[in-house]
Amino acid sequence: MIRCVISDMGKVILHFDRGIFYEKIAGFCPYSKDEVKELTLQNFDIVVSFNEGAISPEEFYRKVISKLKAKIGYDEFYAIYSDVFFLNSPVLDIMKRLKRRYRLILLSNTDVMHFTFIKKKFPEILIFDDYILSYEVGAMKPDPRIYEEALKRTGFKPEECLFIDDMEENIKSAQKLGIKVILMEPRTDLEAVLRGMDLSF
Repeated sequence: MIRCVISDMGKVILHFDRGIFYEKIAGFCPYSKDEVKELTLQNFDIVVSFNEGAISPEEFYRKVISKLKAKIGYDEFYAIYSDVFFLNSPVLDIMKRLKRRYRLILLSNTDVMHFTFIKKKFPEILIFDDYILSYEVGAMKPDPRIYEEALKRTGFKPEECLFIDDMEENIKSAQKLGIKVILMEPRTDLEAVLRGMDLSF
């Protein structure tokens, strides 16, 4: 029996488009949007460090503008870095209904600046009973440590938990721990899948 629903944030509850950031930051550096994207992928270890809480917002800002040769202030950088999210209202509605019967946990690979921005812009998503955030845990999905922390905080057995995520590698890592899973794809009818797993909400 499922007693706890653990949900990813990006591409589940919130849509996001990194292309918005690439396009806007290109206006402050000598690179095109596509070149910014390529440089970001080449230096993704910086993003990982930020998401794992290993570097501060100030360090992340300095490292990024150095790689991009960008001339932009700290506050303006974070304004365009963070404003790439859009609410997925149908999924949020499902989460609100699930909350009536199940413990609800948010499990996200995110950084302190993104999550601070999200809390201010989308306060309606702050309905969860607990928040397992990579920058606080010091590990990112699919690292088993972040799922183990989530299980510890739920107080339930793995088989009593359901995890929803948009990335197959994250789903597989949760499955290895005995957690039930749903892979959230663009065409997924989440309500139908949940009801097919005998969840009532």
